[in-house]
Amino acid sequence: MKHKATTAGTTRIVFLDYLRVLACLMVIATHSCDSFYIGPGGVWQCASESDRLWISIIDSIMRAAVPLFVMTSSYLLLPLKDDNTTFFKRRFIRVLVPFAVWSCIYAFWPVLMGDLPASELPMRLLHPIWNFNDDSGHLWYIYMLIGLYLFMPVLSPWLKQTGKKAELAFLAVWFVSSFLAYLKEFGECYWNEFHSFWYFSGFIGYLVLAHYIRHHLHWNASRSLGIGLLCFLAGYAVTAIPFYYRSFSHELVQEVELTWLYCSPNVILMTFGVFMMCKAIPGQKAPCYGFVNRLSRLSYGVYLLHIIVLYSVFFDILKAMELGTPWFILTLTLCTFALSNLITWLLSKLPFGKYLVG
Repeated sequence: MKHKATTAGTTRIVFLDYLRVLACLMVIATHSCDSFYIGPGGVWQCASESDRLWISIIDSIMRAAVPLFVMTSSYLLLPLKDDNTTFFKRRFIRVLVPFAVWSCIYAFWPVLMGDLPASELPMRLLHPIWNFNDDSGHLWYIYMLIGLYLFMPVLSPWLKQTGKKAELAFLAVWFVSSFLAYLKEFGECYWNEFHSFWYFSGFIGYLVLAHYIRHHLHWNASRSLGIGLLCFLAGYAVTAIPFYYRSFSHELVQEVELTWLYCSPNVILMTFGVFMMCKAIPGQKAPCYGFVNRLSRLSYGVYLLHIIVLYSVFFDILKAMELGTPWFILTLTLCTFALSNLITWLLSKLPFGKYLVG
């Protein structure tokens, strides 16, 4: 099955562009849901039983967004084709410079809007050196991504010389490690989080999974769609149903969100399912591919700036319209996605645009 297309002299893997656009929409939808259940101090807060149900249904289905972003990067990059210096130069200029610029913008933004005093600005500018500010929480992903980039030169030589069985064994241990977060419900020594499979856990597994799919999992379209759909539905059920019932018995959002953990077995199944279903998209006759390709190229910039668009432009306007919960989330997601893409496209046309949007 062919997945490549040539645009402007560059070979693209078609289904990855669809995945990036989908993952970008999913991230925005997730943030469109936040105000319906996150109260002050991270306490669960839902205005109605209807909101509780809609958040469980809609937000749970979006949990694969960040792992999908990781897998699209890994699918393209691993094993590394360049020497380490070239790899870091290309990745960090494209990722780190826009990240630094937007970290500064998010530091200034609430001060410019009059929500915070100017006296807090120095610390807000220093804070991103080691962590994101409270009102730019979505930037956590970039810190994690930089860590993965730093590890890729370590992982790449092993992927070049290892075989299918060894990769599968790694993925099996990684999948087992994903259950361990649930064991915390039964108690854990507070000072020791380094369990037996610690070094097989986390987002590194998504790097290996993407490489395994590309090099060893050669399914036809119907099999990719069928198995992908089954995996997604099974993972979604385990993600959404416990979330709904835990919201009745737990006060803190972080406790309710246990099944939303990105490296939990159910989210791994959802991610694998979506990835395989998108992989079945035909490369030569993919619908609206030219438009999707353009949106895909803007996705990093959209990710960086969308929080400002969501909360500073559309949130209060749509809230005043008193739309029903699902319609509010859908409208806020689509409006934010559209305007964020437009702004990113305009910024990309500036002479220094690549330093703003990657």
